[in-house]
Formats: sequence, structure tokens, C-alpha cells
Amino acid sequence: MITRQQKLLGESVDWSRERFTLDEGLSKAVFKVFKSLYDEGLIYRGERIINWCPASRTAISDLEVEFRETKGKLYHIKYPIHGKKNQFLVVATTRPETMFGDVAVCANPEDKRYVSFKNVVLDLPLTNRQIPLLFDSFVDQEFGSGLVKITPAHDANDFEAGQRLGLKPLLIMNPDGTMNVNAGPYQGLDRFEARRKVVADLEVKGLIKKIEDHVHSVGHNSRGGTVIEPYLSTQWFVKIKPLADLAVEAVQTGQVEFIPKMWEKTFFEWMHNIRDWCISRQLWWGHRIPAYHCKTCKHVEVSETPVTACPSCNSKDVEPDPDVLDTWFSSQLWPFSTMGWPEQTPDLKKYYPTSVLVTGFDIIFFWVSRMIMMGMKFLKAPPFHKVLIHGLVRDKDGKKFSKSVGNVIDPLVMMEKYGTDSFRFFLAATLPEGKDILFDESRLDGYRSFCNKIWNSSRFILMNLEESFVPTGITSEIEKDLEPMDQWILSRFNRCLEEYNKAHSRFHFYEMAAAIYEFIWGDFCDWYIELVKPRAYGKVSPRSTEVAKQVLSDVLIRALGLLHPFMPFLTEEVHSVFSNQYIVTTPFPEAYPISYDAAGVQKLNLLQEIVTKIRVMRSENGVTPDKKCKAIVKSEDDITRLTISENEVSLLQLARLESIRIEATYEIQKTDSVSHFTKGEIILPLEGLIDIEKEKARLNKELQKSEVEKEKLEAKLSNPGFLSKAAPDVVEKEREKLKIFTDKVEVLKKGIQNLAS
Repeated sequence: MITRQQKLLGESVDWSRERFTLDEGLSKAVFKVFKSLYDEGLIYRGERIINWCPASRTAISDLEVEFRETKGKLYHIKYPIHGKKNQFLVVATTRPETMFGDVAVCANPEDKRYVSFKNVVLDLPLTNRQIPLLFDSFVDQEFGSGLVKITPAHDANDFEAGQRLGLKPLLIMNPDGTMNVNAGPYQGLDRFEARRKVVADLEVKGLIKKIEDHVHSVGHNSRGGTVIEPYLSTQWFVKIKPLADLAVEAVQTGQVEFIPKMWEKTFFEWMHNIRDWCISRQLWWGHRIPAYHCKTCKHVEVSETPVTACPSCNSKDVEPDPDVLDTWFSSQLWPFSTMGWPEQTPDLKKYYPTSVLVTGFDIIFFWVSRMIMMGMKFLKAPPFHKVLIHGLVRDKDGKKFSKSVGNVIDPLVMMEKYGTDSFRFFLAATLPEGKDILFDESRLDGYRSFCNKIWNSSRFILMNLEESFVPTGITSEIEKDLEPMDQWILSRFNRCLEEYNKAHSRFHFYEMAAAIYEFIWGDFCDWYIELVKPRAYGKVSPRSTEVAKQVLSDVLIRALGLLHPFMPFLTEEVHSVFSNQYIVTTPFPEAYPISYDAAGVQKLNLLQEIVTKIRVMRSENGVTPDKKCKAIVKSEDDITRLTISENEVSLLQLARLESIRIEATYEIQKTDSVSHFTKGEIILPLEGLIDIEKEKARLNKELQKSEVEKEKLEAKLSNPGFLSKAAPDVVEKEREKLKIFTDKVEVLKKGIQNLAS
């Protein structure tokens, strides 16, 4: 399914190199690494707290634990002081059913409330056992009563505390999540049923002080939704700290660079607080653990090849370990196991290390860091030099996609509805560096329109090329006859290419997408093609038409090259008309090495400014596209006069004008709309085009709404609480909104002022 999605998405890879982590060659690498780490004492078998799924009855990886905000209860339970009638210490817990595994109650040594209770012994409720009150700095004084129950067999923090305090763990559950013999009369009950029964019995005995509603984060198996049980179990572990130190060194010394750099801090925090890794799984599917157990002398032999007799006592009563390895154990070897390691193959020498790894931040710890560890350990070099971290795709409200929430999307459905290229471009264009994508389906429609724009513009160009037309590019002969509009579009392409390459060097793919989008839709389609139509139609000299067609075709071909990484299907389809080569096999587009007529390019920039201003004025004043209006340009600038004179036909067409004239002086009328540009003023006489009073009412209503939104945003951004608690990208987004509404208010005020003057 995943491979099918990748192919339909247009991933450009060598599919002959597809590998599966259970392939025979990869298994050889897995056994080699396991044996090597075991021989060094970096893999061991021991008893520790792991994530246990009672439904599937296996340990699961940290990555498979999905923490969900869950509405629960906080139970404040009275623990009687042994030998003291009616004296209690109150302990708050969300899991009263685990009290049968309590071996102590703990307070923070800095908590003055409990200093006088040193050496106190407590009666464990509902049992005949006594447990001590101990002190450890891990206790949070602010949580509950400041006392915590220590249950080493069912809580990772409690297990660590128990190790420090010399406490023996007591397991109270069976692998299926039911209570075991250590739970006394509650034996056989499901853990949640036991919770209800325990609380009821505590209430009968008057040992519940209070019960509060409490929202807390509860781990669930991401595959089935079962609540995970922290569980003391004998498993295989990697002593990870020595390996983590290798990864830390690789990043600290610059051998590996995280982009954005802020993720290095996260990486270091994870590495410095890392715990030994449980690598065994109680499943049928996976790489088997290469260990063999002698039933006679209990010796455990780790071997890369099958063991038929115990090397310790020669007994043939030997059984392979029943567990398989965590899938991340083999995945961490991917950069070199797929290249033939442990053999020194040509592929390994050529492709290891690679340059860039592109991945999501959610697997920095589980996969990225471990690949670095294994690369440093076994090949003395990291598997990649740059790690480009992208965000996750979330729904439009910022929530993570989840089947349980019901907000998941099927990319194939989106691709079928909007087109694969639209979907790809959306992902690239809305993925700022290291931040999440907020998936808003309505935006896909806009990028589908972009695809249509490219297709229709390409058809226009192709329809105006004769069958005998041969694209030569901008040769020296063509360059001699370039007109100002041609030089202008070539200069705009060069600017686009510069922005595109600069963004690429920083891995800012969204900026690359923005650069090519603005060039194709704005400069090329909306401006150059509209300006060049009379020449393309042959309404001018044959030479001018020939030059226009060469410029149109060459700029299109180069633009397709820039667009190809984002839209491979559409670009190849259009490009195939010009060449039998795939775009990916052609040289990457380069800048046009031509000199420009600065004055000519300046005129086109001025023309673009005038038309844009008129379009904005029409929109601000409610002049609909079907209405043509007159325009007066007030300016004493000779270049402006010349620009308008030379491009009058284009101006009338692009700005939807009935007429345009230029005046050195002009007396503004009450019903005129006025806008300033770099060389003067543009005036649109509105009398007869709109209902002045109706338009003023509309603008005032819009102004009122915009001012309310502006005030809300100003209040929010002046609130210290919001600024200190909100994520930086959220604050920046609100600032961007404020700028939009501030600008909008000014525009509306100006429109109202124009109508009132």
C-alpha cells in the first residue's frame, strides 16, 4: 500500500533497489551487530520496566505508545500510620488498583510538611502489609498532597526510585492485564474492574479523603488503542548511553547538522536523558533474536549462526530465544545494511555516507539518533551529514491526524479529486521550515487552478507555434531583436531563478515553490503572455513574431524545469512536446546571460505598477470586472508619458479601461478615486460607475468589522501571558494577521475618504 502511494505520488527513485528489512542480506547485518554489541556488554538480558500491551501480550516500542489526554480521577487515599489510631498520610494517585504493588510512600526531602514523619511506617490499605515512608528528590511537592506511592513493578519512575532506595519490586498483574495472586481477593479481575472495586472498598472503610476530576496523559498502543501497562519484565536491552555518546559527539563536532538548528537542542536533551532500550518483542513476525538457551545448564549463547549444542555443557537440549527484535533495531542499520555491509561492497564505498536525510521530528529519537549511533559505532562515520527536519501534516485546526478522532485523510482520495501535482505542490508550498502543515482542503483547489493556468498557458503557446517551429533558445541572433517586454520577462526569470536557488541552498522548499508560483502565474501568464499576444498572433512584423515565439517557448521550457520537482506529471506532459528527453535528464535551468536595456525594463516595471494600482483601485471601490472605466495619470515624468503612449493598447486591455490619458495637471473631482504611484497619481472617475452612498455604506460596514478584529489581535499581542505561553510560530502567525488587518483598515479608510471628498 505504501509503495503504491509512493509511486502514485511520483516519487523519483530507483525502484530496483527496493529493500525489505527482513531480506536475507539485512538479517546477516542484524545478527552481526547484535553479536558484536552483546560481546562488548552493550546488549544484556535483564528485568526492567517496559511498555506492555495486555491485548497483544508483547512489549512495544516507545514510538508505538500514543499519549492521549484522558479524563480520569485523582484519588486521595488515606494511608494509616502504623500504631497510631486515626492518624493518616494522604497519597494522591490516578491508579489505586496498583496499591497492592506499593513497597513504600515517598516525600521530597525539601518538603517541610513531612520532615517530622521520618521513620514512620504506614499500613497499606486493603492488605496486611506495612510499608515505610521514605524521601527522594524526584517527588513533585506540588502534585496532590506531595506524597507518592512507590510501585516499582508498574511505573518507570518508581522503578528508578526503587533502585536508588533498595526496594524490591512486587508484580501484581498477569500479562493479560488481570490482577495476579499478589492482589489478594482481587485476583483475576481486569485491572480497570479492580480499580472500581478497590475504590468502592476504600470508601466503605473511610479511606478515601476525596476524588477529583483529573485530565492526564495516558499511553495507548497506537496500533490497537489498548491502554499501555508499565510492566516489570525480563527482556533484552541495549545499554544505550555509550552509543548515545557517539551520536552526541558527531553532532557536537559538526559531522552531523540539524536543519533547523533548534532540533539539535531537542536531540541533545533526548540523548542526555536516554534510558536503556528494550529491543525484544513477543511477536511472531520480525528478526529473531540470535540467542540460544540451554535447558540443562541455563547457559545463554549468542551466535550469528544456529546453535545445536550448548558450548558450556555440550547438551543438545538447546532452544532458540522465542522473542524477535524491535523493528527499529534493523531500521537503525538501514544506511549501510542495504549497501551490503558487513561486506565491503562497491555500493557501500560509493553511497556511504550520504549527504542529506529528510525526516519528521517525531522520529529523531527513535530512528535518526540510532542510525547515527550505529554508523559511528560500526563504520566510524555518521550515515549522513545533514538532517532536514520537516513538520507533520495536521488538520486545519492543528490537531494530529488520528483514526480515533476521525480526521484522517487518504492522500489517494485527495490526488484523485485535485490531481497529484496539485497535492504535491500544496505540501511543498505550505511546509515552512521545521513547522507543521495545517491541512486545509480548500487550498488544494487553488493549486489545482494553478495547474489549469499552466496547462492553458502552455496550450496557448503551442497553438501559436507552427509544426515546423524549432525552439532554438535565446541565441545571439534572437538576443539582438529582443523587445523591452522580452527583456523584462527574461530579467524576471533570472530573478526567480536566483530566489529559487537561494531558497534551495537553505532547504526552504516553500520559498522555492513561492518563487516559481509567482513567476509563472504573475510575471509569465498574467503579464508577459497578455502583452505578447498581438505578436504571437502575427499582428506585427514576422521577425517580432518569431522572437516572441522563441521567448515564449524558451521561458516556458526553463520554467517547467524549475517546476518539475514539485509537479512532475504536468511538466513532463508539456515538455514532451518540445523534446523527447525527460526533464530529469536535461541540464538544470540556468540564468539568461544577456544584457538588458535598462530603460526598456524600467518601462515594463512601470507599466506593471500602473496596471496593478488600477486593479486595486477598482477592487477597493467596487468597480466590477464587467465595467470599463476611464483613467487619468497625473505625471510630469517623460518616461511615464512614453510608457503609456507605447503601451496604450496593453494598458486598456490589462486594466479593463475604456480610455487612459496622461496630464501634467488635473483638478480632482469629488467622485474621483486617487492612488499614488512612484511617478505621480492615478485617478479613476467613479461617477456613474457605482452607487456612491451604497458603496460608502459597504465600506463602513467592512471597516467596522476589520477594526474589531484588529483590536482583538492588538489585545492578544499585548497580553504577556499569551506571549510567554504560546509557541513562537503561533505568535508570529497572529502578528501577520494583525498586519493584514492594519493594512486593510488603512485601505478601507482611504476608500471611504475618496468617496466622501
